[in-house]
Amino acid sequence: MPGFVREKKRITEPNMCLSSPLMPDHSKGNHRSPSQATDEIESPLLPGLPDDVAKYCLALVPRSSFPSMGGVCKRWRSFIQSKEFLMERKIAGMLEEWLYVLTMDSEGKESHWEVLDCLGQKHRLLPPMPGPEKVGFGTTVLNGKLLVLAGYSVINGTASASADVYQYDSCLNCWSKLANLNVARYDFACAEVNGVVYVVGGYGVEGESLSTAEVYDPDTDKWTLIESLRRPRWGCFACGLNGKLYVLGGRSSFTIGNSRFVDVYNPEKQTWCEMKNGCVMVTAHAVLEKQLFCMEWKNQRKLAIFNPDDNSWKMVSVPLTGSTSIGFRFGILDGKLLLFSVEGDPGYHTLLYDPNAAPGSEWQTSEIKLSGLCLCSVTIKA
Repeated sequence: MPGFVREKKRITEPNMCLSSPLMPDHSKGNHRSPSQATDEIESPLLPGLPDDVAKYCLALVPRSSFPSMGGVCKRWRSFIQSKEFLMERKIAGMLEEWLYVLTMDSEGKESHWEVLDCLGQKHRLLPPMPGPEKVGFGTTVLNGKLLVLAGYSVINGTASASADVYQYDSCLNCWSKLANLNVARYDFACAEVNGVVYVVGGYGVEGESLSTAEVYDPDTDKWTLIESLRRPRWGCFACGLNGKLYVLGGRSSFTIGNSRFVDVYNPEKQTWCEMKNGCVMVTAHAVLEKQLFCMEWKNQRKLAIFNPDDNSWKMVSVPLTGSTSIGFRFGILDGKLLLFSVEGDPGYHTLLYDPNAAPGSEWQTSEIKLSGLCLCSVTIKA
């Protein structure tokens, strides 16, 4: 598997790569005087209507029109960027679920994000993300926005871990930079839990394994270090279940080979505890219906499903024949699990698993087809 090598440390997911120049600044030549800006901010959202009514009206607009709405005035743009806007959309029953997939071309040279709605129809491509080419980064979703965190990059021949965090606003179709992590890292775990984002473990700037963890508060745009893991852990992944942070997979300096231990962080008590029945060498994972779905490298013809209510696992067979070395990446859309092949087989039809279907009817095929190989995906409702 190709990848950057540094001090005999090898990136575990080199194919997850982002490369793009900085976004151009379109604001030049569009300056307003201070009085104009003040009038715009204090003006009503919709003339003649109370703001609560106007907010409800704006929430009824189709999602594909949000970027154009953001260009009308600062008040509209500020409202569309807010958590209040998503709440109004939810109350109005207008939330639309889109799947954002990072794909790589068949030659492994170019990657880009593509967007699919709940019917599998493709929408706009994302604008290029700022910053240098990266591997070993993390992705998560917070308040309807995609976060791309940290990673490993080579700039002018110098390799280093990154502390950068970039945010993609799915409503306005634009990128912005957030506060840096306290500790630069790559090949780490990250997840959203209770409206904040956690990052845990990974490799540091010198290629050393990390046990540090930190949390991001979007209201203050600040990262804060929390209690560290009992032992360094890298190549792992994380998810939020029942208001707690679960860290699984990867390796630990306290174990030989891949770790089966699960580290669980309780935000209320601000403490870690440990379970001993996790998965190992996980190649794909996703949370659906408050359960964790995993696929292990050693058995890619079965889904391992974790129920946090009783800490139990169950196995579900994947209806495929042939080589078990052909793996998958997961996507979540319309309450169903999508299995995207990582081999680029033109004859493969995307498998779909519906956990709420009648017994025997859980597996179907989907017409959704990506333009390239799936590296990772997130689902955003807005």
